[in-house]
Amino acid sequence: MKAKLLDPATVDWAKLDGFADRTVFQTREWLQFVGETQRARIVLCELAEGGDKVGYFSGLVFSRLGVPMLGSSFPGWTTPYMGFNLVPGASRKAALAAIEDAAWGRLKCWHMEVSDPCFSFDDGKDLGFTCEAYASYRTDLTQTEDQLLANMDSACRRCIRKAEKSGVTIEAAHDAAFAGEYYEQLKDVFAKQGLVPTYPVGRVRALIKNLDPTGRLLLVRARDREGKCIATGIFPGFNKIAEFWGNASLRSTQGLRPNEAIHWYALRYWKARGVEIYDWGGEGKYKEKYGCIAHRVPWFTKSRFALISGLRGQARKMFERKQRLQGWLQSRRKGQNDAQNVDSDSSTS
Repeated sequence: MKAKLLDPATVDWAKLDGFADRTVFQTREWLQFVGETQRARIVLCELAEGGDKVGYFSGLVFSRLGVPMLGSSFPGWTTPYMGFNLVPGASRKAALAAIEDAAWGRLKCWHMEVSDPCFSFDDGKDLGFTCEAYASYRTDLTQTEDQLLANMDSACRRCIRKAEKSGVTIEAAHDAAFAGEYYEQLKDVFAKQGLVPTYPVGRVRALIKNLDPTGRLLLVRARDREGKCIATGIFPGFNKIAEFWGNASLRSTQGLRPNEAIHWYALRYWKARGVEIYDWGGEGKYKEKYGCIAHRVPWFTKSRFALISGLRGQARKMFERKQRLQGWLQSRRKGQNDAQNVDSDSSTS
């Protein structure tokens, strides 16, 4: 199998979107979103074998510390997988080998990572890739709504009912204020763990700007009885799979159970639009109460030089340490501000 580079500006995107294994993360708008937020260049390849076109590859090329890399996807992109779109019967292992040749050759990369929901772990192992996994959960949306609800544990069903009885209402959102509301709530979520969000509010705005006009993005807002926004959720979807991208809520109103109500809304929304799978966007034991099934997507990495692989691991550890430090500093600043406010109130009174 051979890979031929295509010009994203002239490619027939509608043809690519027609593949049965196509996900929202391979669409033009999502690739534009990642390119914009990661300073990366879109890479599209046509794959051919024996003179027949058998599919396409979607990814992006970027540079970190002077090292050129190919990602499809890459850690930190808030994009769990990309990979290939192939005709039935085409080998994903052969497609991966063709993209590796292109990465080291025409793209002149030193490192590459590929995650594809249709991969098997042997596809990468047989080609000498390091094999990791994107671990998540999935819900089968081909079930009836009654079945979906019955699969949840009883406590989760009670939470959904409590939200309704407490006057919590759920609405789809399209307004400019949504990104700011979501991010303020997200900061509150991370602060509870002594951390800060792993991405800036600009990424949320870029996501909405690129995806909202396509109809492939569900933005959800939960309001309390007084109309205050108390929780938000972001759920992209296309073709067979919808994704839980982000959810945030105010700690002070979590007792009203807006998060469970938001997920129940999202499950029914995408089911009504013919989506078959709801991917829960990563690990988290709390997700099991929704009756979902554990799922793992292979994630393959390879470097031309051993030093690059070592740097990747160090970079991830440095990012985690930086996030913990920023969370500690933010918590300390908040404590100091609260103390100053108390002193000010005391002197005023």
